[in-house]
Amino acid sequence: MMEMGWRVAANPPAAARRSLAQVRVCRGAESGALLGTGDGVPRLDPHLVLAALAAFSAPLALHPLPAALTLGLVLALLSRQLSRRLLLCGVLLALVGALRARRALDTARRDHDRVVAGLEEPARCVLEGVVATSPVVLRTHAGEGPPASDARFELRVEGSDCEEGSMGRVPSGALVRIYGAPEDLVRGDRVEVVAGVAPVRLFHNPGLPDPYVRVVLTSITASGGAVDVLRLARGTGLSAWIDAARIHVRRRIDATYAADAAPYARALVLGETDLPDDERDAFRRSGLAHLLAVSGTHLVIAVLALVTALRALMCRIPWLSARLDVGRISALIGAVASWLYADFAGGGGSAYRAAAMMSFALLVRAFGRWPSGLRCFAWSLLGGVLLEPLALCDLSFALSVAATAGLLVAASPLRRLVQGRPLIVKVMLLSCGATVAAVVACAPILLGVGPELPILGVVANMLASPVGELVALPVCLVHAVLAWMPSAEQGAAMVGGGALLVVRALAQAAAESPWSALALPPPTVWQLGVMAVGAVAIALRHPPRVVAIVAAAGLLGFELLARVQGAPSGELRVTVLDVGQGDAMLVDLPDGRLMVVDGGGFVGSPLDPAERVVLPVLRHRRRHRVDIALLSHPHPDHYTGLLTVLERVPVGELWTSGLALSWGKKSRLGRAFRDAEGKGTTLRTAEDLCGAHAAGEGTIEVLGPCPSFVPEREANDNSLVLRIRLGDRAVLLTGDAEREQEKSLLAREGERLAADLLKVGHHGSRTSSSPAFVAAVAPELAVASCGVRNRFGHPHPQTVRTFELAGVPMLRTDRGGALVWWTDGEVVASERP
Repeated sequence: MMEMGWRVAANPPAAARRSLAQVRVCRGAESGALLGTGDGVPRLDPHLVLAALAAFSAPLALHPLPAALTLGLVLALLSRQLSRRLLLCGVLLALVGALRARRALDTARRDHDRVVAGLEEPARCVLEGVVATSPVVLRTHAGEGPPASDARFELRVEGSDCEEGSMGRVPSGALVRIYGAPEDLVRGDRVEVVAGVAPVRLFHNPGLPDPYVRVVLTSITASGGAVDVLRLARGTGLSAWIDAARIHVRRRIDATYAADAAPYARALVLGETDLPDDERDAFRRSGLAHLLAVSGTHLVIAVLALVTALRALMCRIPWLSARLDVGRISALIGAVASWLYADFAGGGGSAYRAAAMMSFALLVRAFGRWPSGLRCFAWSLLGGVLLEPLALCDLSFALSVAATAGLLVAASPLRRLVQGRPLIVKVMLLSCGATVAAVVACAPILLGVGPELPILGVVANMLASPVGELVALPVCLVHAVLAWMPSAEQGAAMVGGGALLVVRALAQAAAESPWSALALPPPTVWQLGVMAVGAVAIALRHPPRVVAIVAAAGLLGFELLARVQGAPSGELRVTVLDVGQGDAMLVDLPDGRLMVVDGGGFVGSPLDPAERVVLPVLRHRRRHRVDIALLSHPHPDHYTGLLTVLERVPVGELWTSGLALSWGKKSRLGRAFRDAEGKGTTLRTAEDLCGAHAAGEGTIEVLGPCPSFVPEREANDNSLVLRIRLGDRAVLLTGDAEREQEKSLLAREGERLAADLLKVGHHGSRTSSSPAFVAAVAPELAVASCGVRNRFGHPHPQTVRTFELAGVPMLRTDRGGALVWWTDGEVVASERP
């Protein structure tokens, strides 16, 4: 039978108990005990094992084979020390959770498809509904003058009326994210919104997280910018009051903090992180991003401070402290305050997990028992995955779980390490040890979402954490309740803002160092399984050296496998990436070289497809160098992401038609090309590219524009067109070629255009893919790169009909995501994520 999650307190007679409680509580005897692991807690706690097994629900749903094998090995290790009943219970929770997760993912896919079917093009709609989430205020940091401001919120749609000519309506019950709203909205407000609405972009690509997980976790299927928002009725209730408090605190921050400190205060207090990109990158590279997030640590500090203050206040009231255990009363209030604070601070996954852990501990104390931090952590994890089987896919929740686990594991060794040492040495060792424990535990997650680990984070945290957590956090929180005392409020703003600016300076200094971060590839799901099994083996006291050797061999073996799979040799592989309305492709050539064709891009949007898709896929495939970067033609939906690739990744050659060079070296592309040449990239144009180029046993044929670009033609009809052959198989990449260039290709190349795979020109517009051209190519498969938020109607029904009449299946990246096509010169295969 599982042990209880607490230690029962002594039970003296009532009068003595009240006296003892008064002495112990009012003299602070229980300070620090709320989250202690306590003596006698087993190293392999059954509650924690149950929670960890239940957490397998997400891996089983998303990666069944590696997750099942990992779970089997973990069970084999645990079966010798824990009851089969406990393990069976954990496995059942994991399986039921996995089934729930798969069902939720299927529902999310259907919901998104329903919105896509109703809004094939962005439409102006009048939406009526209820504000479902706490509005988040964003600041735009572009241009001169103060930042522009607007709010973002989610609207639960109850009715919609879209403009004439749109394909349908926004389904009732859909959750739509609205940008550009007033800042004074609160949850429960009934509003009428006029907005341009479109389905949310979901980039579905090989090796990257399933984008429908995001739909499950947020329920958001569409988004748009508000043209007008009319409040029909005000919201009431606790949520509305909390949002009203957020509005008040936000206004006081803007009114009293220095302009450069206010964004950091809003991030710390309200969870509204909208810093400029360079500052956000500085905090990430320095390992100090957690100091600006509403993290679990911040919630624990805030709630424990409140509980301590309440206990101290009630201890000053003799008649109250003599009759009641004021520690239990303050703990009960703190348990409620944990959830209120998590909601007030933005409701992130880490805040809610910490609130669960904190409230478990405080409720146990409120019932007169001493809590175990390990058990409280286990129940907060179990509660999270039972409520949402995909909870571990929420980044903030996962980081919070990993960091807390790392700290719990390191707690005993750190206590032994600092025992008997001077205070200053003890503080430094604890700070350093806690940072290392958290970073090591979070490393697999951090590498999964970014290219680097903040190796200077240990030093940076030793300097910045005391300023951020012991000065900035408490002062900024106190500032939130000082509006009634203007002088004190202004003083708190100066002190808190100054502390935040010190943290910013430390982050920038650490980030500027060339040794601030260590670039590592993201772990594969198989490597994560090895880490999980190794962690369990260590917890079961298997010989650490043996475990380390076996785990290292497993990690190395799967790393070699990932590198072989990411850079195949002797075959031709074309990956048409899902980058929305744009083009981006990876071509693995038969000689092992890598070609990147275009990089996607969105006009007027800060979203960079290279950051979201191209670079993460390259990291997943262990590709640290691009041999050939090819720009088909100089339009932003093709070159924006490619410029980021040129900036971030070593590139051997840059192929272009030459049209962009005619615009001069001062143009955006001209400057980018010049910078690339300065880094050693060879620039080649159609004049010396036209013709055949060897690629191992394959051949790259540049078919147009040849012998050079035609100045009288539009950029689309000057697209660099490639035919890549291996054996009897070929692929034709046409850029945005339209009718004019297609006619030239037909006249000059004729039957040489034949290919097994055709990348459809110009996203499937009606000005491309003429019946004669499609007949000449005679592909077995065609793919159009297009997005759900395009106003051009791509692919055009006429083009779709052309391929139907030719008997050629045409896949679309906006329906099903990316396409991976490969051949060994004889056999052809393809798959989608």
